[in-house]
Amino acid sequence: MSATGREPTPATSPSDLAGSLREAAFVRLVSGATGEALAATGLLARALDDTPFQASVVRPFEDPDRTTEADLTVAVGRARSAADVALTDRPAATAFETARELGTADPALALAGTIAAGEVDGSIAEAAAQAGLERRPGVAVPVADLADGLAHSTLFVAPFSGEADAARAALADLDVDPGDYPTADDRRRPASLVALAVTEDAPPRAADAVERALRPAVGGPFETVGGYADVLDAAARERPGTAVALALGHDAVREDALDAWRTHARRAHGAVTDATTGRYDGLFVARGDAMPTGTVARLFADFRAPEPVTLVVTDGEAAVRATDGRDVAAPTRAAAESVGGDAVGTDDRARARFDVSTADFIEAFREAL
Repeated sequence: MSATGREPTPATSPSDLAGSLREAAFVRLVSGATGEALAATGLLARALDDTPFQASVVRPFEDPDRTTEADLTVAVGRARSAADVALTDRPAATAFETARELGTADPALALAGTIAAGEVDGSIAEAAAQAGLERRPGVAVPVADLADGLAHSTLFVAPFSGEADAARAALADLDVDPGDYPTADDRRRPASLVALAVTEDAPPRAADAVERALRPAVGGPFETVGGYADVLDAAARERPGTAVALALGHDAVREDALDAWRTHARRAHGAVTDATTGRYDGLFVARGDAMPTGTVARLFADFRAPEPVTLVVTDGEAAVRATDGRDVAAPTRAAAESVGGDAVGTDDRARARFDVSTADFIEAFREAL
């Protein structure tokens, strides 16, 4: 049953989706370009057993390639895809329960998906603990070299973000060898460093946001599950093909995925450092050149913005995040339409594209908000 031209119908339950997947002779999985959507896609794909499938990552505003006919097309983390089933609400949790129904569910991948989303799912956390993914003191990084991990993490913003030499110097001040930290105390000191560096002169919400980078679970294909989440999210945005292979469990792409993670982190942290910022009533605006707007908006919103709504704008595109629970998708859509552009998003996050100056879009968004 081809999905072309039909509206996506959300699965009513994981068991319903599992039943549909069992009956399909060929499955097509279309993932949004986020770590959570990618993890959910990997969970479903791994649970398909011998059922042939195609998996791909599609960035915002891109249309999925519909040249391949499938018995069942599942859109994961994408609100605008024409598909038979759309998983838009908590896709990692839904995919995990679906994979359980099918008999194969990787708790490390599921936990990585929820960490990438900035959420905590009780059933996934319990399954991860039962699978032996124990939490330990320290920082959630994907690599053994802690200086490399601290510099390139996009789970937080600190003075050494994007600068491995600065991270190495900060660890040296703590008398911590970045490649050898065997004791709990060796791991606690860098965690304290991150917590203090992140929350200094930051909005109160930063203390909560940094929690997902601390006391990480250990397991999966990288040093920590939180590091796995960070790599999934970065690779989904930088190198979709590599990202899909990583989510499917192909170890051969590990180094390529880490390279994408470092590249994405340098771009994002460089943009945070160099952005021109402005503050309005309830709105924080950052603008700059050629930046990964989605990641930059999250970093500003969680760790830097003094206002509850953050708008990050570069040439032709923007990303919006809200930290007070308000819906910013509607005003983003209204702003984009008012300047002849387009927008996607739900609830507290949205993206827009347009063909006017950044100043014109900022003004349109302020009026819509």
